[in-house]
Amino acid sequence: MISQAAKLNRDYAVGLARAFAGAIIFGLPLLMTMEMWAIGLHIAPVRLLLFLAFNLAVLVILSRFGGFERTATLVEDVLDALAAQAVGMLTAIAVLSLFGVIRPGASITELVGQVAIQSVPCSFGAMLARKQLGTGEVDDDESVAQRSAGYGGQLFLMLAGALFFAFNVAPTEEMLLIGYKMSAWHALTLALLSLGLLHALVFTVGLAGQEDAPEGYGSARLLFVFTIPGYAIALLASFYVLWTFGSVDGLGAATLARIVVVLGFPAAVGAAIARLVI
Repeated sequence: MISQAAKLNRDYAVGLARAFAGAIIFGLPLLMTMEMWAIGLHIAPVRLLLFLAFNLAVLVILSRFGGFERTATLVEDVLDALAAQAVGMLTAIAVLSLFGVIRPGASITELVGQVAIQSVPCSFGAMLARKQLGTGEVDDDESVAQRSAGYGGQLFLMLAGALFFAFNVAPTEEMLLIGYKMSAWHALTLALLSLGLLHALVFTVGLAGQEDAPEGYGSARLLFVFTIPGYAIALLASFYVLWTFGSVDGLGAATLARIVVVLGFPAAVGAAIARLVI
């Protein structure tokens, strides 16, 4: 008969294996993106450090909604987040080395920059591995966490979804190019479209895993309580990612606004469908 300690060790080993698989699945598109390699070489150390700290804080809270290991306390959530961050870094090192992006003669500054920035999407994948790659059964403590998320929890899930989607496309030069090509009317139309899409996807369309609208909430109330704050979160997440990458340095206010609105489009979609992923 398997002892309790042996069962816990086995479950943790399975969780780690899923975490590495999730890190590869979520991180591979950016691990194979040339712009991310360049950002890792030139990103400002202070901005990178701040972003890693912010990412760790997001992972700690995300652990409550379904990390790669069951947790019951804040300490366990922190350990879960640190484990996910470590898995993300190890995955980034392994894949980038395999691709020849990391070379034996690289300086420690280049190595740290490239691995640290790539570890962010990988750590997201590691954290969400049990939800996405598990057996499909939702344990009782996770169900309770989801039901008791409350308004703040819903806004956090929007932040996590927006951050992940924005991070996946923000490194590309196309984000800047589209912003330069758009007029003010294009930007306004895209902002309204993003807002409408977010509103439709959150409670209206009926996607699998989607939240039911709170009792007594009409469409107008949902717009002001969830949709507009959700879009504001998507725009803030977009700006923060662009600022971290140095993509908005030296831009005028009008150009900056258009680029943030462009990135806010996929970020709004990520905010809307976060519950499907998380």
